[in-house]
Amino acid sequence: MATPQLYLWRMIIFLVLAAFVALILYRQAYAAFLSNPGLNAVIIAVLFIGITLAFRQVIRLFPEIRWVNTFRIAEPGIEVERSPILLAPMATLLGDRIGRMAISTQTMRSILDSIQMRLDEDREMSRYLVSLLIFLGLLGTFWGLLQTVTKVSEVIGSLDVSGSTNVILENLKTSLQGPLNGMGTAFSASLFGLSGSLILGFLDLQAGQAQATFYNDLEDWLSTVTDLDPEAIQASAAGATTAEDLRVAIERLSRTISEGGAASGPQAAGGTQRATTAMANLAEGIQGLVQHMRTEQQVVRTWVEAQSEQQREVQELLRTISKALQAPAGE
Repeated sequence: MATPQLYLWRMIIFLVLAAFVALILYRQAYAAFLSNPGLNAVIIAVLFIGITLAFRQVIRLFPEIRWVNTFRIAEPGIEVERSPILLAPMATLLGDRIGRMAISTQTMRSILDSIQMRLDEDREMSRYLVSLLIFLGLLGTFWGLLQTVTKVSEVIGSLDVSGSTNVILENLKTSLQGPLNGMGTAFSASLFGLSGSLILGFLDLQAGQAQATFYNDLEDWLSTVTDLDPEAIQASAAGATTAEDLRVAIERLSRTISEGGAASGPQAAGGTQRATTAMANLAEGIQGLVQHMRTEQQVVRTWVEAQSEQQREVQELLRTISKALQAPAGE
């Protein structure tokens, strides 16, 4: 399995470009930051937390891929040094099958489902932080607009038109400082929130692609070591054939009954004979279906017994290992 270095480099290059743009617009960004330092600092802190989590999602795949590659090439009886974290269910189900692994279809599906669930849970926090950045930006926007509307109403209420024009203009300039500060709060929060969601959204996209590639490679490898049960395949084919025969028999019976109901005299007698034959074919088809169901039940029962026996062997092996580990400690 290949490591997700390509996606990691994409994330690094994108962050370098974003930092370069922020450096060019440093003065404007700093002035916007000072419009509401508290809320803007929270937005930037959430952004850095999201960046850290996005890189963690990609970096944690490296030891998992290393474990899978070691597991694939290891000789039987050789213990893999480090146990995986993300692939812990897979390591538990496979046990000591190093170098001679053959798993059933049900086991492969259980492994893939558990890993898919863990990958989705790992990305939920990043998705939440992207939405949180948008929410904080909108929160700052509405907060600033609320301040603007309040200050504008105060300015209008404090206007005194009885004085000279110069005095009125000077008072108006002084009073408009409050609404302008509110607009600065609104636009600065929207700027930082949407920019942060853009950056974090791209990083989350790359992390998701890295995890999808890891999942697909793992699925491709597991499909090469999956042991298909011939009895189950044969039973499935037999079941399809029996169901098809049963459908044909029912159609023939329905057609014969319809023809018999529309006929009279000798034709009705012939229709009755055909209906009897169709009923016999239907009964034979139902009997075959019942026999197939019994065969499937036997196959499932055999598989369950084999799985139970394997679990007992694994438990016995774990008890032996536990006793062996406790013996030196007791000495």
